[in-house]
Amino acid sequence: MRWDNLAESPATSREAALFGASAVTTRTFDTPEFRGITFHEIRARSILNRVPGASRMPFEWTVNPYRGCTHACVYCFARKTHSYLDLDTGLGFDSQIVVKVNAPELLRRQLASRQWQGAHVAMGTNVDCYQRAEGRYRLMPGIISALRDHANPFSVLTKGTLILRDLDLLRQAAEVTEVGISVSVGFTDRELWRTVEPGTPSPERRLDVVRALTDAGIGCGVLMAPVVPFLGDHPDQLRATVRAIAASGATSVTPLVLHLRPGAREWYMAWLREHHPHLVARYERLYAEGAYAPKWYQRRITRHVHELAAEFGIGPSSRPGGHRRLPVRPEPAVPEPTQLTLL
Repeated sequence: MRWDNLAESPATSREAALFGASAVTTRTFDTPEFRGITFHEIRARSILNRVPGASRMPFEWTVNPYRGCTHACVYCFARKTHSYLDLDTGLGFDSQIVVKVNAPELLRRQLASRQWQGAHVAMGTNVDCYQRAEGRYRLMPGIISALRDHANPFSVLTKGTLILRDLDLLRQAAEVTEVGISVSVGFTDRELWRTVEPGTPSPERRLDVVRALTDAGIGCGVLMAPVVPFLGDHPDQLRATVRAIAASGATSVTPLVLHLRPGAREWYMAWLREHHPHLVARYERLYAEGAYAPKWYQRRITRHVHELAAEFGIGPSSRPGGHRRLPVRPEPAVPEPTQLTLL
């Protein structure tokens, strides 16, 4: 996918070739929350993206209203996508944010098409749709409303607390279709959080989101991702994380070991050399075969997390990609929590 495919007009200049002609407006805001960040506002031609057939993901369609992410997670696998657009995959990914300003209206139009069959739509699978930019652009209320109005099943994965702003819309949608909400919390170690996820809300605040969703009757699973080798995988760290997840009222916990795809791998290894140089050789051995840690390591982490989950009274996700519809109630009473998970 190239930049000129994201806009409605053909390219006519260098910036146009990069962003798609006059459909682009570049903005910066001199406010504390957006200082150092550049927003490239585009009018996209399509917002429903088909997942490649070789993908491991349990869904076929996604919606990504943003590209780039101010969460600045050093391990983010989506960094590579910025290189497709001639943008830097390091600091550029963290600070050059592409905003598809017409995403809600475009999605509503595509959902109404006769060709659309009502497949499940996943959000937050590339970059976080509830990153800080969403506080300004407010694209998600229109997106959720469109999915609700078409009773189209969807899921959201996020590290952002801003999702609570849309709680009423999520409840409305869950009454007419299948909705899955998952929050990503790979660890509760605050020192690790500050260095590898510097732009995200703290793990405690994310677990508060899980608690708030559950209290509102919307079950919320936790994607325990990533489990970071040699920095977040000690048995005591895993125990503390699963205990906190269980205490939040999460419906399930699904561990996922760090993977280092091209683009993310280079950025993460540079960070590792700066902060933990003694671990570089161990990572090179662990990831010698590619982007994923060896199967034996993944199985060990998964088994340990599942054992801890059972101990603390929370189960692993048994329905990958599975979601349930909230029952329609004649009175506004809060229903019993229902398992709604992304992975």
